[in-house]
Amino acid sequence: MSLAGLMGRGDIVIDGGNTYYKDDIRRAGVLAEKGIDYLDIGTSGGVWGLERGYCMMYGGAKEAADHIDPILAALAPGMGDIPRTPGRDRDGLDPRAEQGYLYCGPAGSGHFVKMVHNGIEYGMMQAFAEGFDVMYRKDSPLLAEEERFSLNMADIAEVWRRGSVVSSWLLDLTAQALAKNGELASFSGEVSDSGEGRWTIEAAIEEAVPVPVMTAALFTRFRSRSDNTFAEKVLSAMRFGFGGHVENKG
Repeated sequence: MSLAGLMGRGDIVIDGGNTYYKDDIRRAGVLAEKGIDYLDIGTSGGVWGLERGYCMMYGGAKEAADHIDPILAALAPGMGDIPRTPGRDRDGLDPRAEQGYLYCGPAGSGHFVKMVHNGIEYGMMQAFAEGFDVMYRKDSPLLAEEERFSLNMADIAEVWRRGSVVSSWLLDLTAQALAKNGELASFSGEVSDSGEGRWTIEAAIEEAVPVPVMTAALFTRFRSRSDNTFAEKVLSAMRFGFGGHVENKG
C-alpha cells in the first residue's frame, strides 16, 4: 500500500494482474478510506494477446470504471470476424461484452471472473490431454492385436481443427506442437499451476458448488510432477503455446 501514500483523493489504482480477488476487496476498502478508487482488471489472451486480441473483465466502483471506459474500449479487440451471438440485442445485456471487455461489478469481481475462467481452462485442457493419451496408447500390447491402432496424433489434431465440435484455440496450439514433434519430445510433462485453479476450487468449496472436473484437473497437475504421461506433455504443450510457460525437461 506504499503506492497510496503517493496518491490523492480522486485518483484511481488499476491492478491488471491475476490477483486473488479477496485481496482486491481488502485493498479497495483501505484505499476507499483515502478517497482513492481501486479497479481490478482480469485479462485473458496469453502471450499472443497482442496479435489475437485479449478480453478484459473488470470490477470496482462504477464511477471509476466508467471513467476508464474509453481506455478499455481502445484496448479491447472488438468484434473482429467473430459473428454476433443471436439474441444479443435484447435488453439487459452489456454491449461492451461483445467488444471484448466487461464491467463485472464491485471490487474483486473482475479478478473473480478471470479466476473462474482459468479454472475452466484447466478442465478443458485436461479433457484434450486425456483424449490424446487414450489415442496415443491405442497400440498398447495390453490390447488384442486386432484392436490396436497406430494413430497419428498430429493428423488427428489437424482434422479436428477443421469444423469439429471441439475446435478451439487450445486445439490449435496442440496441433502446432504435435506438427513439430509427434512425441512432444521437448516437453517434460511436469505441469505447473499458477494459483487461479486452486482459488477457483476454494471458492467452489465456500459456495458448496461441486466442481469435480476442475478439481481433478488441478490434482492431475500435482501428480504430473512425479509421474508423467503423454497427457501431461500435451498439457505442457498447450501451456507453452498460450502463455509461454516453460516446464522443466528432465
